[in-house]
Amino acid sequence: MATLDGFPASFYGEPGVLGMLANGISAFLVLLQNFNTARTGVTAEGVENILAGVHLILIGGVCQLIAGLLSFRKYDHLSGTAFIGYAALWGSYGATRIFLGASQPKTTNLTLSHDLMSNMTLPTTLITNLSLSAEVWNSTSQSPDWLSLLPIPQSAIAGLVPYILLSFLLAFCSATVNIIMPFVFGAITLTLLFEAVAVGVSSAWPLVVSGVLELLILLFAVYGSAALLVKGLAQRYVLKGFGTPLFNVLLLGTNSPAAGAQSLGQEKKKNTKYAEPQALFFFCDTVSPFILLFYSFGYVKSFSLGAVWVSIISAAQLLSSYYAHLRQDGYLATKAGLHATYWLTKAWEEFVMSAVIVSEPDGEVATGRQAMVGDWFFVAVALLLLVVSLSNDALEVTHNALFLLLSVSTVPQIPLQGYYVFFGVSCSLFASASLYGTFCRLINTIAEKSLIPVGPQPVSSDRLRSILSCCSSPPSSSSSSSSPTSQIPDALFYLTNGVAALSALHAASSSQSVSFLRLSVPWVLVSGAVVQGFVSRLQVRGGQRFGSVIPSFYLAVWATWTWFRFTGPMLQISPVGSYGFTAGAIAFLVINAFLMLIAAYGNLVLLSLTVVMEAVLVCFLLSTLQHLPYQLEIAMLAVFSVICLYGTLASLVNCTFSQSVLPLGPPLVKGVKQQQQKSSPALPCPVADSRLTSGLLKISRLLDDGGVCGIPTDTVYALAASCKNPQAIESIYNIKDRPAEKPVCICISSVEQLVAAKPPFSSLLWEFMRNVYPGGISCIVSKGDWLLRLGVGAAYDRVGTKDSIMIRVPDHTVTGHLCDITGPLAITSANPSGEPDSTHHDMVISRLGHKIQGVLCDGDSNEVVASTVVNCLKIDEGTISIVREGCVPAVKVRQIFERVKTSML
Repeated sequence: MATLDGFPASFYGEPGVLGMLANGISAFLVLLQNFNTARTGVTAEGVENILAGVHLILIGGVCQLIAGLLSFRKYDHLSGTAFIGYAALWGSYGATRIFLGASQPKTTNLTLSHDLMSNMTLPTTLITNLSLSAEVWNSTSQSPDWLSLLPIPQSAIAGLVPYILLSFLLAFCSATVNIIMPFVFGAITLTLLFEAVAVGVSSAWPLVVSGVLELLILLFAVYGSAALLVKGLAQRYVLKGFGTPLFNVLLLGTNSPAAGAQSLGQEKKKNTKYAEPQALFFFCDTVSPFILLFYSFGYVKSFSLGAVWVSIISAAQLLSSYYAHLRQDGYLATKAGLHATYWLTKAWEEFVMSAVIVSEPDGEVATGRQAMVGDWFFVAVALLLLVVSLSNDALEVTHNALFLLLSVSTVPQIPLQGYYVFFGVSCSLFASASLYGTFCRLINTIAEKSLIPVGPQPVSSDRLRSILSCCSSPPSSSSSSSSPTSQIPDALFYLTNGVAALSALHAASSSQSVSFLRLSVPWVLVSGAVVQGFVSRLQVRGGQRFGSVIPSFYLAVWATWTWFRFTGPMLQISPVGSYGFTAGAIAFLVINAFLMLIAAYGNLVLLSLTVVMEAVLVCFLLSTLQHLPYQLEIAMLAVFSVICLYGTLASLVNCTFSQSVLPLGPPLVKGVKQQQQKSSPALPCPVADSRLTSGLLKISRLLDDGGVCGIPTDTVYALAASCKNPQAIESIYNIKDRPAEKPVCICISSVEQLVAAKPPFSSLLWEFMRNVYPGGISCIVSKGDWLLRLGVGAAYDRVGTKDSIMIRVPDHTVTGHLCDITGPLAITSANPSGEPDSTHHDMVISRLGHKIQGVLCDGDSNEVVASTVVNCLKIDEGTISIVREGCVPAVKVRQIFERVKTSML
């Protein structure tokens, strides 16, 4: 069978197969229930609803989430956003089915006497809704029983409306890419519309129409999956539908001056192997405020299900933060993490207020809200984001300004009478801006140019940088212990701890209201524990030696703090039962003392944070002994929050401008890293300076002796082994935990070195290679005896696949000279498999230095992503295929090929 030449098709598979099948099967599950309800006039039984919900979460949610993650890995902006967005939709829809199944009454007689209701310990709003449901059922005996629990259908409508709008945008944007996806997404749009209508009217016809549309989704999804599956196997489009858009995206072009303004500032495209997650971020920022505005305007009476919908979409927003981190975009990673924290906190705060505290006297609720001051930290950070974004486009500035308005609207000191009106209006404005942002980012990333206007920069990057640094002296080379890129997750670390600390502030008396205690749980737990767990994961990927230790420990501190200080009084923990917390507080004090030592090797801000945390933990210990000095605790938590606020600002600004603009302070103790810089024997492996001939000779000797070394290239750093030593090539797989089915390529110094080997290439292939080499493009060609003449020798079977080999000719003087000395090198990216590429020799040393024999140090890499891989096995048939898009855009590669092919005619 034709075509598994080159890299295995399974590795470069099409995640759209999984994504579309997940949509089709999920739609089919809902179709079965809709047709059954329309036929019988009765909704599904409780257990059936629960099972349907679980299947929707597993198939439509989890499976499609995997497809979205793989799509981002394949540099597919549109599919990644769509699949992760629809994963959140089906997951939320599955949760709604589970709610319906769990809440469904056992009998159809919903007549509830006033005496019975008065004896039930239910929130007032839920009793009111059950009474209304009973009246509706008793007055319309022929109505189907899905009206029996109105709060759940109302919450579902609140969630479906934003997904209808976003699904329409996805259908429109996908029409600029291919033919099948707009039909799939368009059918989903209409299906969601009629699902919402079915909830709002007591008739069966919307369910029938929705079922027909769901059948279309299944048919389109099956055909699209088959087309992509065949394409993945055949490496070309066999079935129609993909590769040809309904219309050219360039037809949306605009004469807006925004495109010219982009070039004036920091709109530098990040060429990485991960898709741009901005559209997914705006997608999530559209759903959450929509759901909350429905609740704020009184359409949704209970927020129990709404909190679940917001939580699921906030998890997707954390994924956008994660991919922004992988793309080394500290600004978006921080912003997405901030917004996800905000939505999670507000959603569960409203759940507590609507489902628990609503039965308390209004004065008690007001007192509890007045005591919560954590929202002021959101206001402060929102203001910081607004200032930092002034060098971005007008859309970003407007979006940040509206988020600032949104955070101000939820300040707890606003009276309850105007609180929800102000909050609802702010959510409406913010959701509208996010919807427009989703459309702009999708279209502009698909077209790779500004077709939809986003506005000019208010302030140039240089001007903003000078303003922010005007109050501080230029930092010395030793003033920061880490490079700006390593501070990407640091802003989120300071942010989550700041929100948790400020939210933990309470009245200076021991008598705390029950409402305050309950409200403190989502405020402290969500930011301090839940989101900080995500931050800990980012720190692990950062390559820092102690990156995840402090966030992981503070996660445990805030979780324990919440359990004892806030949940404990509601559970009435006895004084004897608090002795276990006393022992835990002592352990926290000891561990934090060691963290202070770690922070002393970091920077002054981090050290100050750990010192103040020690005082906070002392207060926690005293509280377990019933001797808490409240004024001292309030002062320490306030100081802790101020330090976190500055740490957020400094880390965000430094990683945004990729230099130390605001100082974090020098390390108090000169640690291992500084000593390693002065004493090479302390390093985990030998290093050499690329600027010195002796450095090149040193690395070449290590390679000739069978070693594996980290070397610079014209893209990112690579692990290299000499083709004279097959065992060294095998060692590469163990060093980076690389799967055996992924082949390594060979690197040579020039095309002339290849010409001398006399491979049987066609004139078209030779001309194409002369046009792309040297540079950030790798070509897959057929293997042959010419590799032996090239110098591959005994490594013939250990490079490439059985029939093909990928060749790199880097546009890098150092790498070229090294290949001239050693002969062909087998290379692969210098990073543990699955982790970001290494863009500085320090990253290679810290990650793999203890496993390799040497590193050729050349500073920052020229790119932040690997080369673009082109399959040239069928070039004589007039076709090439892009196996992996890297630093050279696929569009440019195809333009070069078409130009070469035309010149050969």
